[in-house]
Amino acid sequence: MARIASLTPNATEITAALGALSQLVVRSHACDYPRSVSSLPVCTKVNIDTTVPSSDIDQSIKDLLSSAFSIYEIDVPLIKTAAPDIILTQSQCDVCAVSEAELSGVLGDWFHHGVDVVSLKSNQLTDIWQDITNIAEVIDANDRGRELISKIRVNMSTIDKKCAALQSRPRVVCIEWIAPLMAAGNWIPELVSMAGGINLFGEIGIHSPWMDWEELKNSDPDVIIVMPCGFDLKRCRAEMFTLANFPGWDELSCVKAGDVYLADGNQYFNRSGPRISQSLEIIAEILHPHEFEPKYKGSGWERY
Repeated sequence: MARIASLTPNATEITAALGALSQLVVRSHACDYPRSVSSLPVCTKVNIDTTVPSSDIDQSIKDLLSSAFSIYEIDVPLIKTAAPDIILTQSQCDVCAVSEAELSGVLGDWFHHGVDVVSLKSNQLTDIWQDITNIAEVIDANDRGRELISKIRVNMSTIDKKCAALQSRPRVVCIEWIAPLMAAGNWIPELVSMAGGINLFGEIGIHSPWMDWEELKNSDPDVIIVMPCGFDLKRCRAEMFTLANFPGWDELSCVKAGDVYLADGNQYFNRSGPRISQSLEIIAEILHPHEFEPKYKGSGWERY
């Protein structure tokens, strides 16, 4: 069987969902699902302190990039010792995970000789299906790939059809970063629409855009979902003081109505993988509490 090195969490989840978890020989520092992958050697680490407030994280990233330093450190000897036949990486975001270009730069010629490289780039739902297809092909699991995609799409279609029949279509703002403010783009606007909402900021298939507080305040959304990249629920709540201190926060309709929600961005919204149907279900639970059982309340989302 082929030996696989996964350098991004969504690739690890796809590999596991395809039944090839036992073929993984090394993982990134961010690969934490399924939980059993925690026993694998870790070949990357982040070069900034991620425990500081989101504004400081943003500044640290900008400082590194402006100095031509990498956000991530790659353990090249470990990867070579692991001797993978397949390396799974990504080219979607240089900030979120080790990129294909960065990996190629440190591994040099070794990266291209005798190793199959699959670089994931999911900007929207159709790209996720393609990423699953590409990994399934390289690990010789084409049938399992088609079955996995079909299962996910059927689950999402069921939610989509149920939400389409509802009269209520709340106006929604999804926040992917708090300081500075960033709206959620890429596949998130698609999920909001499928969940019966009207997405106010961010476009399908386009990288998440920075946004101005005055823009958000003037839009006066019916619902705000805060899903910071890489943050779990506890960390998300700890960062909410920044939003709550903006002038006019308490005047927003959704704040008055108690329709501000926190979501586990790390597990459910920043990864383009098999759990995307659960991401959709979480949004549907938030937007239509009388129609959907709150299966993920307390684990995937909570009210602010």
